[in-house]
Amino acid sequence: MPASSRRSRLLRRTGYVCGGLLVLAVLAGGLLYARLDSNIRTDEATARALRADHGSRPAKAGKAQNILLLGTDSQAGWGSTRADTTMLLHLSADRRSASMTSIPRDLMVDIPACLTAEGNRTSAEYAQFNWAYERAGASCTIRTFEKLSGIRVDHHLVVDFSGFMKVTDAVGGVEVDVPATVHESVDDPDYGVTLRPGRQLLSGREALVFVRTRLGVSDGSDLQRIERQKQFMRDLSRKVIDAGTLTSPTRLYPVLDAVTSSLTADDGMDSPAELYSLLSGARSLPPHAIRTVTLPATEHPDYVGRYEPVEDEARALFKALREDKPLPRHLYNAYDKDGQRDRPYFEKS
Repeated sequence: MPASSRRSRLLRRTGYVCGGLLVLAVLAGGLLYARLDSNIRTDEATARALRADHGSRPAKAGKAQNILLLGTDSQAGWGSTRADTTMLLHLSADRRSASMTSIPRDLMVDIPACLTAEGNRTSAEYAQFNWAYERAGASCTIRTFEKLSGIRVDHHLVVDFSGFMKVTDAVGGVEVDVPATVHESVDDPDYGVTLRPGRQLLSGREALVFVRTRLGVSDGSDLQRIERQKQFMRDLSRKVIDAGTLTSPTRLYPVLDAVTSSLTADDGMDSPAELYSLLSGARSLPPHAIRTVTLPATEHPDYVGRYEPVEDEARALFKALREDKPLPRHLYNAYDKDGQRDRPYFEKS
């Protein structure tokens, strides 16, 4: 057989093999995508409740996107379900900047009458912010935030704490600095975890205790815990980037599986494609274009251990977010060249 014919047959066979592998890769990718897609739960109850109360919600303004991120203790074994962590992700209309605003869970606010999943109506009350989720789920938290801020929430994501642990374990743990202000150690018998001061690698269970506990850490306040949560998220992000997780399918898939399996979202964000489409414009933002801030708060004069907004500062922050303007410069946290330094905004009365 002529050499040219042998080469031709070899090229055809190679082409068939490569084509077959490509088809398998596409099928495998489709199966993996389908699994990730099926992991995400659609929050239909919240959609129904918000439609019922659409007349009392702020109007949508412009092309900026406001996404409320809720971390709940529903899977953590802590009795009644509350939104232990609440943050507003604001993406500017031109997608050239973004901000993350944390709302203290112990902030005293007006919680409106909310429609429950069973069709009942709760009573309006003045209570701490995280009670809204316990009263009537994500829809009540959204409406409480909208009443507080005047900002229309476009989308919401709810992550339970079991997912938080899975993500931390999926990246091989996260190295953090446990503050030296820890009084010898923090013991959590529910999780069999003991934390001591110093730099250390935390597993999922240990990380959950680190970001949730207040007793024995810093001044024990919710605001200090918020700052610890922000620091952990920066450490987690750095671990994902430095390990090359984003460019390695074998490393990335377990992380995506852990994230999506613990996620509940509205019908505009309940698929990997929709999540990617919404956030892709902000994925390459440099650090200086992303601001993190905690709602300015001060100790409440009538409720021990609770907070109230610093009115003029909170008003300026919410106005900037509503109008898609830069945040007041003195409010957002300052970073050093390594992105490490973080100044919380907190006033003691």
